Amino acid sequence: MSTNNVSQPALGLSEAPEVVQAAVESAQPVSAPTIAETAEAAATATAPEVAFIPAPAEADAVPVIAEAAKEAAEPVETAEGDEMDFGKILAAHEQAHSSEINENEVVKGRVVKITDQVVVIDVGYKSEGIVPIAEFKDGDKITVQPGDEIDVFVKQLENNEGYVELSRADALRLQTWDQIERASKEGTNVIGRVTDRIKGGLRVDIGGIQAFLPGSQVDVRPVRNLDSFRNKEIEVRVIKVNKKRGNIVLSRKVVLEEIVNSAKEKTLKNLEEGIVIEGQVKNITEYGAFIDLGGIDGLLHITDMSWGRIQNPSELFKVGENIQVKILKFDRDKERVSLGYKQLIPDPWATTVERYAIGTRVKGKVASVTDYGAFIELEPGVEGLVHVTEMSWSKRVKHPSKLVGPGQEVEAVVLEVDQHNRRISLGIKQIEPNPWDTIAARYGIGTRVKGRVRNLTDFGAFVEIEDGIDGLVHVSDISWTKRIKHPSEALKKNQEVEAVITAIDIEGRRLSLSIKDLEPNAWDRFFDTHKLGDVVSGKVTRFANFGAFVELEDGIEGLCHVSELSEQHVDKPEDAIKVGQKQQFKILKMDREARKIGLSARAVGKDEPIIDVRSYSSGDSGMAGLFEVADYNKGNDDSKN
Repeated sequence: MSTNNVSQPALGLSEAPEVVQAAVESAQPVSAPTIAETAEAAATATAPEVAFIPAPAEADAVPVIAEAAKEAAEPVETAEGDEMDFGKILAAHEQAHSSEINENEVVKGRVVKITDQVVVIDVGYKSEGIVPIAEFKDGDKITVQPGDEIDVFVKQLENNEGYVELSRADALRLQTWDQIERASKEGTNVIGRVTDRIKGGLRVDIGGIQAFLPGSQVDVRPVRNLDSFRNKEIEVRVIKVNKKRGNIVLSRKVVLEEIVNSAKEKTLKNLEEGIVIEGQVKNITEYGAFIDLGGIDGLLHITDMSWGRIQNPSELFKVGENIQVKILKFDRDKERVSLGYKQLIPDPWATTVERYAIGTRVKGKVASVTDYGAFIELEPGVEGLVHVTEMSWSKRVKHPSKLVGPGQEVEAVVLEVDQHNRRISLGIKQIEPNPWDTIAARYGIGTRVKGRVRNLTDFGAFVEIEDGIDGLVHVSDISWTKRIKHPSEALKKNQEVEAVITAIDIEGRRLSLSIKDLEPNAWDRFFDTHKLGDVVSGKVTRFANFGAFVELEDGIEGLCHVSELSEQHVDKPEDAIKVGQKQQFKILKMDREARKIGLSARAVGKDEPIIDVRSYSSGDSGMAGLFEVADYNKGNDDSKN
């Protein structure tokens, strides 16, 4: 008897009556019991065995079928050694291969065989089922092996090849839908993986089923970056489900609120001021960080993060980091918690007076630079300020960044310690000798020096005679003779000049210079060479309402009062003389200290002495007072009028 039962489908029970009928028609002598037994044997035979029985067209075939029926009718011994007739065997066979499985339902099966293309599964049906191998692959790994019991979905009871067509993925999908519907009814949570960000929220995969998580339901607080949840597994609550439409709405917020409320209740019972507790950095702002203490958030202000100065909390902490904090203040009614981090370590300022005595040389790193100075970190939590004025004896520091930069190692001297206000004043220039301490030994009053014009102001020019030593040339000390309103009329920035030291103030760090003292005083020379009554030649340079100013020498001016311009009565000086006009004048008054010279045009040629003079004012020429001539010629009758 052939045993090849692979290439042909197994013989079904519906085919058995045809075999029995053929046997009856071809072998009439065969008794009824023999025909029945033959039918039983035919029903249990495989297709190939029956396929190769000759057609019962001739009488010779009767003995063959009869023999087959006879052999099949022999008693069968059971596992217990009892004999069972073939009718019972046929009934058992029909029961074993007629399990009630239907299409479009999930059944259990056992993995029989795994090939390159399919996984063969026994589902208790007359023929085995198959599932594409791809449904059992996780990458290159196959997730089942022979003998495993799994759930599968019956897509077709018998395909073209005679196998039951099954699907593992569809079975899981149906089971997932059942799980989702059950979770929705019972209010339990499910696990899903965020696959993508979509309009209004996130798409979440739950066992192959796509669900929607609205942005408002992602967290208890608004989430700015939904993309950060992509490819993450999250626990969610099903708040709406419609299987027909394939619509599922989720909420992660509900799950978090329950967790937070549960943890919050426990945390509130244990919170007390002064205790140290562990928390997780939940959020960082410019002014501090919010720490999750377990259902309740506490604020760690930036001022309580470090004894030193920090620019931003992100310098010390990261979101998600677990840290130890101290409860500084707790308002149970308002559920507000103030936290401290620096309070976990000793205050370094408590002993700064002892450790940083005035005059001590210290080293540190530049922590930051401002317009007014640089902060030097002497140790963690302790910084000192080097003011811009304490950076250099010699250099004119417009901005501290010109000398130092963040991270630079510097050496300084402690100038002052204010422990109460947490301030330490430092000086960098004190590392070098002060050039002003030895200036008196190097310079004296009357010493001629050379220097560069460093700056010009309205009142004078600053001249640098060496590094760190400036002298001021006042506008009045630029020239003996020229009337200079602004230093820029005679000097330029960066011009090399000579000057004479006229005063030294070491305590005030001031040095007075004079350029005009490089030459003899022109006014002294004029007064030494002239006397009252001398007739001098001069040129009218300008008018005032009280007279005319006359240039006698370079830089030497005198004033001719309006009453001394002419023999005739003159109301205005321009009525008697013109600007630029040259003529002779007689000297009526000379004041060396005030540098005043009074002149008269009408007195020229008069032999009578001057009897009286009156003061005059010279305005911007430096003269003060108006000359008044009461009687300069007793013999002149007109003078009495």
